[in-house]
Amino acid sequence: MSYPQDLVVARLASFCDGTIGGNPAGVVLCAHLPDPATMQSVAAQVGYSETAFAAPAGEAWRVRYFAPQIEIPFCGHATIALGAALARRLGDGVFALQLNDARITVEGRSSADHLSAALQSPPTRSEAAPAELLQAALALFGYRPEDLDPRLPPAIAEGGARHLILALESRERLAAMRYDLAAGRALMRANGFATIALVQAQTPRFFHARNPFAGGGIYEDPATGAAAAALAGYLRDQHWPHDGAIEILQGEDMGTPCRLHAEITPEPGASIRVSGSVRMID
Repeated sequence: MSYPQDLVVARLASFCDGTIGGNPAGVVLCAHLPDPATMQSVAAQVGYSETAFAAPAGEAWRVRYFAPQIEIPFCGHATIALGAALARRLGDGVFALQLNDARITVEGRSSADHLSAALQSPPTRSEAAPAELLQAALALFGYRPEDLDPRLPPAIAEGGARHLILALESRERLAAMRYDLAAGRALMRANGFATIALVQAQTPRFFHARNPFAGGGIYEDPATGAAAAALAGYLRDQHWPHDGAIEILQGEDMGTPCRLHAEITPEPGASIRVSGSVRMID
């Protein structure tokens, strides 16, 4: 791979399950952000679902996120990776991040044998998914209305990025998820979705999840912190009995187990704290 001379790409896996799994992300810490075309080119060469580029900007870090094919407004797992990378370089702390459309924080922790981070998401919101959109999404995955969990109606939810949330009643139907990448890309880009979040509630506080990311050129994301924040905000709006926090197991069906923890305050629309462990990728 050939990057511009002054750019060094760190590779980390966010939301790992102990010493395994985690969603790979690239992190580039630089004095000044490169031009968008360069960032897009580097992200395509890295090949991970997202690469975060960060440069000092006053008392904050200016951050932009690029998937292999497009820039996205926010990426949870790349933010977690960024928090761990900043903690390794600067020591433990809370770092202010200026995104394209929001200002958030990430807390990074680094020790000899463990990395972790926790982000505070942008504000959350959710609304019912229109019937026509729901019909198109069900057709994309080959699901039927009776496959859905009636306790959690289909919704469009945001927590820094826009997601369609479909809650399935059965873990088996979630495991059987299949779709056409080109058709998924068209649907997601037409509706401005970062991902479609397919979830299954094993208990009120423990969810299995899968996140197709066709809009960014990725068939499936093994861990999606932005979708976790959106899901948590949606559950709050639905008055779901989350008791203040949820755990999400994602990536299991890909052979890349990831664990995400989301803390939910009572205030409607308030930021969600999403945290997890991080490991370096050789």
